[in-house]
Amino acid sequence: MGGCVSRNSRSFGGKRTRKTFSDQVTAFQHSSSAPNRIFANGKSRSSCIYTQQGRKGINQDAMIVWEDFMADDVTFCGVFDGHGPHGHLVARKVRDTLPVKLFSYLDSYESKKNRSATCICGNVDSGLDGSDGEEEKPELLWREAFLKSYKAMDKELKSHPNLDCFCSGSTAVTIVKQGSNLFVGSIGDSRAIMASKDINDSLVAVQLTVDLKPDLPKAERIKKCRGRVFALQDEPEVHRVWLPFDDAPGLAMARAFGDFCLKEYGVISIPEVSHRILTERDQFIVLASDGIWDVLSNEQVIEIVSSAPTRASAARLLVDSAAREWKSKYPTSKMDDCAVVCLFLDGKMDSESDNEEHGFSSTLQSNAGESDDGQNPEPYLQRNATVRSSEEHSGGLIREQNDIILETKGETSLGASEDQNWSGLEGVTRVNSLVQLPRFSEEQPRT
Repeated sequence: MGGCVSRNSRSFGGKRTRKTFSDQVTAFQHSSSAPNRIFANGKSRSSCIYTQQGRKGINQDAMIVWEDFMADDVTFCGVFDGHGPHGHLVARKVRDTLPVKLFSYLDSYESKKNRSATCICGNVDSGLDGSDGEEEKPELLWREAFLKSYKAMDKELKSHPNLDCFCSGSTAVTIVKQGSNLFVGSIGDSRAIMASKDINDSLVAVQLTVDLKPDLPKAERIKKCRGRVFALQDEPEVHRVWLPFDDAPGLAMARAFGDFCLKEYGVISIPEVSHRILTERDQFIVLASDGIWDVLSNEQVIEIVSSAPTRASAARLLVDSAAREWKSKYPTSKMDDCAVVCLFLDGKMDSESDNEEHGFSSTLQSNAGESDDGQNPEPYLQRNATVRSSEEHSGGLIREQNDIILETKGETSLGASEDQNWSGLEGVTRVNSLVQLPRFSEEQPRT
């Protein structure tokens, strides 16, 4: 996926430069790597990211920070939390593909705008030079880009020949920072918050997204589509979406990528999109999966990140704090996967000596086609059957022919053997995003 994007590329809402946006998109889509893009534990010029596998199985969380995304003042960040038998593949597919779709939509807009300007300028009789036309407001353009890109992403998942998304899916919380503009799009229960200073210069937490659970008013939409919404007796606070004819799959969110068994019954992939203007009081943004928010409040997250000894260690410190809270608050439960992105809005990070002292790499992961150990495996796509019980060690990355990276290995997982059926109720857990597979879609044991 991806490729080099010139820093001279146009920033939407700004002035046009000599090199066309289409030229950059062409290079972007046909190159095997993209600079200033990280998706493994580490840091960039203005951010740090960290993920840790829980005790429920293979790590189904994915994350990305992409600096100089289309232009040198644009940064894309995202956290994706998969669920279901192939949730880890769905989350990583979305991570690798959604930014490209945003990119492509904006390229299409730019191309249409240029053609329109050419037609106006070429009409001598009109006497117009095109300068009187109003340029679309950036917030409206980005809102449409998020809506179209999320829709195209879900459509691609549905038609994917090698990725079964019928009972698997993913959340998404994504932000684009363009100068002082912040655009946010999200589905599911992954969350974004921002630390901002109040009038007393004390840090306060500002929640940027809403956890899109299947409670009111979302439940009304689902019920109108014949889906059912109710909570199980042992977790009355967790509303879930069920098929009209089966007590499955019990999805604990109202919006998600994938989960096509429920798309006819009220679950949607339309994102909640918002825009805000950043000020000097705004300090940093935290994106995280529900493994963090299940045990830590917004205020606790802000306090932990702001008190980190170095900025590069903030994401890891937050995950470590969540792990301790899981053991303290839910000692009989299995800890969920955690993924964190910390974006510092002043664009500054620590000195190299601070990073080395605390054991953090200062190198950007810019080659999307390499695994953590620097190997370039043969491209193939393996379907991981389940995500529970026995420990399993494997290494490497897998890559599709279109250069979308789907990492199914390279992690120590607690995956079940292939002859077992997947069930979200195996083991002792606090809250699963998915309870069980519908009877008509449950995979049969191999003989």
